[in-house]
Amino acid sequence: MSGWTRIDGRAVALPQANVDTDQLIPARFMSAPRSDGYGPFLLHDVRQDQPDHVLNRYSSADVLITRRNFGSGSSREAAVYALVDFGIKAVFAPSFGDIFASNAVNNGLLPARLNEDQIEALIDGIGQGDVAATVDLSTGTAAIGGVDLSFDLDPVWQQKLVNGWDDIDLTAQHNDEINKFRAARCAAHPWALPAS
Repeated sequence: MSGWTRIDGRAVALPQANVDTDQLIPARFMSAPRSDGYGPFLLHDVRQDQPDHVLNRYSSADVLITRRNFGSGSSREAAVYALVDFGIKAVFAPSFGDIFASNAVNNGLLPARLNEDQIEALIDGIGQGDVAATVDLSTGTAAIGGVDLSFDLDPVWQQKLVNGWDDIDLTAQHNDEINKFRAARCAAHPWALPAS
């Protein structure tokens, strides 16, 4: 996965709370190979019944503004795949499902928290259309529809997003220290090693 530092794109509003992972991608679509892309399945059951759904009208959106508890429910990583494969790179909400947020960062998707008043103002400002959006990971700032915002971003999450790393990549950055520790441990405690 490639990392990113800045988005210069478009934002849309999804004015719903409690959008769970089963809504984001219904389970029946998860048997498709990831290589085929999960983007078409994003919010499938909602979008198919609403031809004027914001994601049907603005399929090139990069940023999604939504209400609290986004990505709640199961630990379904495919929900993040659907967003990323659709082209969404950042989601702004007051709160996220914990596992969803971790999965998001590990797959290059920014889960940015703003307070409810800020989210409601953005949703009102965007309405049923789309607006220009810039998101900068290096400064923790965004400009959405002409509104300047700042968001807190854990330094580790920032590092992972910028470099395109998941947890394994992050750990691999410490290979030298890990190998030194292993060698010292083996020398000091040879009796703890397998007989082979």
